Amino acid sequence: MKNEKRAGGGSKKPIVSLEDFKSIFGVDERDEKTAFFCLSSASCAIEQYCKRKFLRERHFERFEFAGGLTFALGEYPVISMSNEKLAMSNGETIEPEFYRIVPDCGSDIEIPYSLILSPALLRFKRLSAIQVVYRAGYKLSEIPADLAAACFELAAWNFNRYKSGKIGMAGGARGNGRGGEDFEIAMPENVKALLEPYKRKMI
Repeated sequence: MKNEKRAGGGSKKPIVSLEDFKSIFGVDERDEKTAFFCLSSASCAIEQYCKRKFLRERHFERFEFAGGLTFALGEYPVISMSNEKLAMSNGETIEPEFYRIVPDCGSDIEIPYSLILSPALLRFKRLSAIQVVYRAGYKLSEIPADLAAACFELAAWNFNRYKSGKIGMAGGARGNGRGGEDFEIAMPENVKALLEPYKRKMI
């Protein structure tokens, strides 16, 4: 079963606030741009590592329909499903009595969510695809504490390396032919440990 995904556009926002980072780590205004860059980079690295997005966004997905009734949504936790945007390939919208979201929308269970269609839709012989628009993720003010801590730790780690002139350098993986330079791992082990509950789980 193939699907297409598209998230809402816009610049990348850190998953924790710059003001909190400045307050916790004593960053002054002269280093504000560097701190914001480190927070944004840390947020991107965390999402890549966990294979999911965390801040609340609007997502579009299109699923090919071949008789199956269960479709795993790409992002979670799901906040809401837009009924007027849940449509079949012939353009007809799917009414709420013909689908459900598991777990229920609005729960913070850390597993992927699924769209489950009613068997009644199997009567539509020309149904070839399902289009879905939904909102998923956390509000900035509701980011779980250990996830926020992971972002702070990773951003601070990169910030300190930048300030000390060691960004990108250390013992570890070999460089790409740049005079035998060694490059530091992308993420410390303590950050990985904090992120373990948030890595995408397969169901």
